[in-house]
Amino acid sequence: MGRRRGGGIGIALVTVAALAGVSACGGGGSGSAASGDDGKASGKPSASASPSPTKPKGPPMLLETITPQTGTTVGVAMPVSVVFTDAVAAKARASVEKHMKVSTSQPVEGAWHWFGDKRADWRPKDYWPSGTKVKVVADMEGVGNGNGRYGVHSYTHTFKVGDDVRADVSVSGHTMKVTKNGATVRTLSINAGSAEYPTWNGTMAVIDKQKEVHMTSCSVGISCDKGNANYYDLTLPWDVHLTQSGTYVHYSTGDPNPGSGSARGSHGCVHLSMSDAKWFYGQVKQGDPVTITGSPRAKAPADNGYAAFNLSWDQWLAGSGSGEGTTAAL
Repeated sequence: MGRRRGGGIGIALVTVAALAGVSACGGGGSGSAASGDDGKASGKPSASASPSPTKPKGPPMLLETITPQTGTTVGVAMPVSVVFTDAVAAKARASVEKHMKVSTSQPVEGAWHWFGDKRADWRPKDYWPSGTKVKVVADMEGVGNGNGRYGVHSYTHTFKVGDDVRADVSVSGHTMKVTKNGATVRTLSINAGSAEYPTWNGTMAVIDKQKEVHMTSCSVGISCDKGNANYYDLTLPWDVHLTQSGTYVHYSTGDPNPGSGSARGSHGCVHLSMSDAKWFYGQVKQGDPVTITGSPRAKAPADNGYAAFNLSWDQWLAGSGSGEGTTAAL
């Protein structure tokens, strides 16, 4: 809702990644992350240092981002996401996938999936086992993108899958159940989107979290009229980011005591009380799955942030160039 984050890019194989952009709880519609229908436009991640390039066969094939970042601990629903600066032709995708090797400390079945021609995500068939150590080697040196560009570097990312923390939101029940490693920790009172601005259904892995986010109704196309009942311009605390189009779990001053008694609808976000929002913020990390049910809205598109598990396994494989496989031993 109004704030944009990011920096410059453009060097070969940038190795830091985040989905960033306008922060907002947005309105209805069923557009994807690319269209930003509820107002969260794509941002630009900052660039990190890269090695000196070797002489390519042609123009370089650039990687804009690789997620997760090296050294991070993520949740069980976190995909590996690689974004290319230039389009990768369909004929080259199987070859590109085979040069992006995923190795793990225990065998995990998974596959790559292309969202358009610039983004490829790898996800396990089922959630990651907690404690799994993961190494991703994008060995792009000499690999062509089918459009006359060739990779010039090999890059490595390593991360770990942490505790299995999940949040299950019932829109009709006004509750969020939080579990950790299979045990229920707490059940919280919530309010989700109104009938006019319903919340996305489905499973969304946490993108990131921020202690404060500036949210405005004007930035997401709801209303720029201060006299409108749906107008807002607020900086709100304890924000857990779920979709690139602007869905958050957070505290709202307009809905301080959420639950079935208050029956207050949001503009698409999930509201918690101040104490519950602060507690939840402290429990979750990037990649933890938040699953929302009972909303009249469709499931969030799988590329609207990291909502990979909103596709069935067959649907996921339909977007793969090389098909399913088991990770190499780490």
